[in-house]
Parts: sequence; C-alpha cells; structure tokens
Amino acid sequence: MASHSSKTVIYAALGGNLLIAISKFGAAWFTGSSAMLSEAIHSLVDTGNQGLLLHGMRQAAKPASSEHPFGHGLQLYFWTFVVAILIFGLGAGVAMVEGIDKIFHPHPLENVAVSYAVLSFSLVFEGATWLVALRAFRSDKGGRRWLDAIKSSKDPTVFTVLFEDTAALLGLLIAAAGIAAGQVFDAPVMDGVASVVIGLLLAVTATLLAYESQSLLTGEGVQPEVRASLRRLAEGEPGVVRLNELLTMHFGPNDVLVALSLDFDDAQLASSVENTVSRLERRIMATHPEVTRVFIEAQSFEASRRAIGPASLSPPLR
Repeated sequence: MASHSSKTVIYAALGGNLLIAISKFGAAWFTGSSAMLSEAIHSLVDTGNQGLLLHGMRQAAKPASSEHPFGHGLQLYFWTFVVAILIFGLGAGVAMVEGIDKIFHPHPLENVAVSYAVLSFSLVFEGATWLVALRAFRSDKGGRRWLDAIKSSKDPTVFTVLFEDTAALLGLLIAAAGIAAGQVFDAPVMDGVASVVIGLLLAVTATLLAYESQSLLTGEGVQPEVRASLRRLAEGEPGVVRLNELLTMHFGPNDVLVALSLDFDDAQLASSVENTVSRLERRIMATHPEVTRVFIEAQSFEASRRAIGPASLSPPLR
C-alpha cells in the first residue's frame, strides 16, 4: 500500500488539475486555440488519472482473501498502467489529431489575452502541485540519481504524478510559445504545431510511465542491496550450510514476499531447525519492515539442484 505522503501528492494534483482544466476549456472556447484545447484535455485526463490512482490505492489496501491470498497490492500497479494508456490514448491522441486538423485548417486566434491569463494561472497551480510531488519524490530517492531512483521506486503514485506534472508544465510552455508565434508572425498554423508537439510530449510521458509500471506489474524483486542483506541474514544463522535459492517479489511499495531455500547441517535436530527458521523470519522482518511474508524451505543442496537447476543455485558458504 502506498504511503500517506503519496495520497497528499495525488489529492494536491487532483484539485489543481480540475481547476486548471475548467479554466483551459473556457479559454479554448473564447480563443479557438487548438493548443489550449489540447492542454484542457490534457488537464482533464490528468484529473481522471489521479482519481484512478486513488482507486488503485483503495483496492490495494483490501485485506487478503481466499481468492487473493497474497492481498491486492498489485492493483496499484495495474491502475498505474491504465493511467499510462489513458495518457497515450486520450491525451496524446486527441492533442495530435486536433493539432493536425488545425495545421490543415488554420484560423486566426481570438481574445489571445485570455489564453495568456489562463496559461499564467495554470503555471502557478501546476508549479505548486509539481513542487509537492518533487518534495515527496526527493525524500524517497535519498542519495540516488534521478533515473536510478525512478527505476528502483516501488511506489508508482509519486513518480506518476511527477511525470504528469512535468509534462503539464512543459505543455503549458509549448502552448504559450505556439500562441505567441502565431500572433507575432501572423501564422495561425503554429498553434496547431504546438498542439502536435504537446501530443508527442504526452506520448513520450505515457511510454516511460507504461514501461516502469509494467515492470512492477510483472513481478519486480527487491533492490540488490536488500537482496544482499537478506543473504547475509540467512547465511549468518548457525546451522545453515548453504543458501540454495533466494526469491523476492514486490506486491506493493511496502509489501514484499521473501522465499528462501536453505540447506541445514544434517546433525541438527528438527527442533533446532524450527527455532532457526522462526528466528530468521523475525530478523528479516525487523531489518526490513517492508517484508510482510517469509517462506523458508529446508532442503538439501542436491535436492535443490535437481529441482531448480545448478545455474539458479547460490554459491556455497565459505
């Protein structure tokens, strides 16, 4: 389940985008600007997207059931993927179609001052929501580089809003440039060109978002440093001869499953093995609070090799 800060980011973006969408539609009606209409549709799609993210968070918070024994955490990743599709299909598609139509059928803009006023208003609100998303993302990324932080993030809500708001700010600047160029050079076609560029910007944003969300949806494991920590915890237990296999999967930002196959010293009593398993589970969850389920299998190295193949086995302890 996503954190409280994620909900704050989404609520801020939802409120801001709704107000901006209304103002943009009004400006598009007054001026006849294709770029402004594209931006209005963009903001409306973003508003709907934030609603879908909130729905995904509510679905992900549902408790486990017999039909979903591992919970509903993947719902968040599914709805994030739907958001990417909507950005591409509605936002980018409509903007490009509208822009191409304006290029082939240009007409002079009217009441241009209204467009500039709405764009200025939108820049203020979009900038405010962008700062909220940026602060939340920076607190999560720590000392990692931006691209590394996006790739390693397991909470798609924050980077989705950040992607959307970044695209929105760039779109506003593109729309303003298109309107200004059309006015200065008396070339209404530039308004259509700006709309097409906005569509391409949204297409790129949707592609990046879809790529990140599909990776989470199809079962990402933990980061290498967390995996190394889990290995050390397992191999540090007395009586463990070898870690045969270590499997992890994120079912949500703070919902991780860990499965271990361990080869124990044959001289140990069954009760000693049971105590080791219980102690290791507690240590893993205490060290990594995001781990909610731990499954440990006691299996000899030879049996594990026959089951999963030698290439998947971990090296022996030294």
